[in-house]
Amino acid sequence: MIKEAMLYEKLGDKKVQCNLCAHRCKVLPDRFGICGVRKNMDGKLHTLVYGDVIASHVDPIEKKPLYHFLPGSFSYSIATIGCNFKCPFCQNWQISQLSKRDEDAPGSQLKPEEVVREAKKNKCKSISYTYTEPTVFFEYAHDTAMLAKEAGLSNVFVTNGYMTEEALETIKPYLDAANVDLKSFREDFYKDMCQAHLQPVLDSIKTMKRLGIWVEITTLAVTGKNDSEDEFRDIAGFIAGVDPGIPWHISRFHPDFKYLDARPTSLETLKRARAIGEEAGLEHIHLGNVIDA
Repeated sequence: MIKEAMLYEKLGDKKVQCNLCAHRCKVLPDRFGICGVRKNMDGKLHTLVYGDVIASHVDPIEKKPLYHFLPGSFSYSIATIGCNFKCPFCQNWQISQLSKRDEDAPGSQLKPEEVVREAKKNKCKSISYTYTEPTVFFEYAHDTAMLAKEAGLSNVFVTNGYMTEEALETIKPYLDAANVDLKSFREDFYKDMCQAHLQPVLDSIKTMKRLGIWVEITTLAVTGKNDSEDEFRDIAGFIAGVDPGIPWHISRFHPDFKYLDARPTSLETLKRARAIGEEAGLEHIHLGNVIDA
C-alpha cells in the first residue's frame, strides 16, 4: 500500500528530504531513498510498503534476542522488505535487500489492526518489528504500535539503530524495548561494510536510554572483520559507559549472502569477547547462535 511518509520536508523544485534515518536522503522526483521503499512522488515522499508484510511469525521473545524483557513470552513478529544498510554478511538478505524498485517485489497486505488481532489470538505479549529494518517501514510500525498499546501489548524494534532522534522521539510513546545491532566500533567498518556511519548508531543507543526504552545490544562477530580483542574492548567500554546493565549479545557469524568464504566465528572468540565484557563491568553477557559450553 502506498501512503504519504512521516518525517520529511519539502526542499523546493519537488525535491524532498527524508528525516527518518540518519542517511537523511535528499530525493529527487520519481526517485527512491537508499532504502528502496520510500519514493518521491510528485514532490511528496511516500512509503511503498505500508502493510505489505513479507514475514510474520510467532517467536519467543528470546529470539529477537531480548533476554531481560518479558522473558518466557511470545512476540508476534512482522517485517516488510527493505533496509537502509547494505551489509554483505546479512543473514536475512533474502528479504532485507529486496526493493520496491523491483515492481514484482513480494508482500501480503496485513493491516495494523489485523497485526494486533493476530498477536492477541496467539497469546503474544508484544509485537516485534524485526527481520529487516523497522526504521524503513516506520509509518506501518508506528500505526501498529499505537493500536498495540491500546490493546495492552508491548512493542519491540529489532534495529540497526540508524534512525534519527526525531524518529525516536515520535515512536517513544509506543516503543517499549529495542535490540540494537552495534556491528562494530570502527567507522571504516560501517562505511565499507554497511555503507553507513558509526556515530548515529551510538547516538541512538544513548537516546533510547534517555527516553526510557529498554535496550539490549547485539554484535555479530564476523570472522576477521570485527572480532579483535581491541574491538570487543571498545564496544564493551562504550556499553559500560552508557549503562553496565545493558545486556550484550555476542552472536556467532555463519557464512551467508556475499560472505560465503568466511569461516564461522569460533567459540573461543566468543568466549574471549565475553571475558572482555566481564572485565569492563557488564552485568549481562550472552552468546548467540551457539550452544554455549
